[in-house]
Amino acid sequence: MQTLFNRKFIMYTQNLLTQDAPVILIVDDIEAHLELMEAILTREGYEVRATLHPEEALRIIREISPDLAILDVMMPGMNGYELCKRLKALSKENYFPIILVTSLNQLSDKINGIESGADDFFSKPFNNVELTTKIRSLIKLKRLQDELESSENVIFTLAIAIEAKDPYTKGHSERVGNLSSEFASFIGLSEAEVTTIKKGGILHDIGKIGLSESILHKSHPLSREDMELIKRHPSVGMEICKPLYSLRQLIPIITHHHERWDGSGYPLGLKGEEIPLPARIVNIIDTFDAMVSIRPYRTGSLTKEHVTKIMDNERQLGQWDPYLVKKFLEMIMIKEYLA
Repeated sequence: MQTLFNRKFIMYTQNLLTQDAPVILIVDDIEAHLELMEAILTREGYEVRATLHPEEALRIIREISPDLAILDVMMPGMNGYELCKRLKALSKENYFPIILVTSLNQLSDKINGIESGADDFFSKPFNNVELTTKIRSLIKLKRLQDELESSENVIFTLAIAIEAKDPYTKGHSERVGNLSSEFASFIGLSEAEVTTIKKGGILHDIGKIGLSESILHKSHPLSREDMELIKRHPSVGMEICKPLYSLRQLIPIITHHHERWDGSGYPLGLKGEEIPLPARIVNIIDTFDAMVSIRPYRTGSLTKEHVTKIMDNERQLGQWDPYLVKKFLEMIMIKEYLA
């Protein structure tokens, strides 16, 4: 799997110059400036969409997906800083590079540009070679980000598709991701941490792609050999996701969600706070969802009330972080009370 991704990235880099012409959006309230910029970029092989009006720029980005935008700062009505913020908001999680161009050269102007989300800042008059070099660099970065996003989506889709084949685990990873993020938010983690934990919860079992269905669906106790194979799935999942830089923050969750608080877990036997916090969270939610779901080795599912009692009774016995289990049970009680 790692070799496949590496080969894919190499092919992507080699084919950058053979892709369709990148589309650049230019916004400037002076027509002569627009014409000059358009002439420079057209000569460089770019497709240009130019407009004098910021509101028109917002319409353009809703209709097409430019690869980059160049905005003049000093425009009447909506200035370049505000337009930059709105364009970034419209692009949502997708990487959309923006260059601000202005005759202002105070440090405060550049700070405003950075705070608005701009990826670079050029002062007039600018050097044509410097500008076009920076544009090429940003567009290559955007296309690489797009490729990474596509590969990431493939992995998430694969994780969900694997579970869809099994009536016992269908929806498990999505539920773990959703409940883990809810719990992370409940204990006060940042928005970025909550997002990471949700993604990690979805992908925590991606390494099971390497396990046969005969092992996953066994209704009787697993053999020692079966258990050794199952214990490899966190490491396999890590190897699947490691080539993608965008998934690097999920690797501690995928690798360590079967570690135990008392050090008797796998794959590394980490103990206590040696186990990354996101992995400790997903460990708890993974167990909870497995217990309230129907599994081949158990007749029927357990009620939430029964499961919470079990977890409360066992929270000092070494499987989970006792404090986190206590907080999780508090959240479940609140959810049940408000339901």
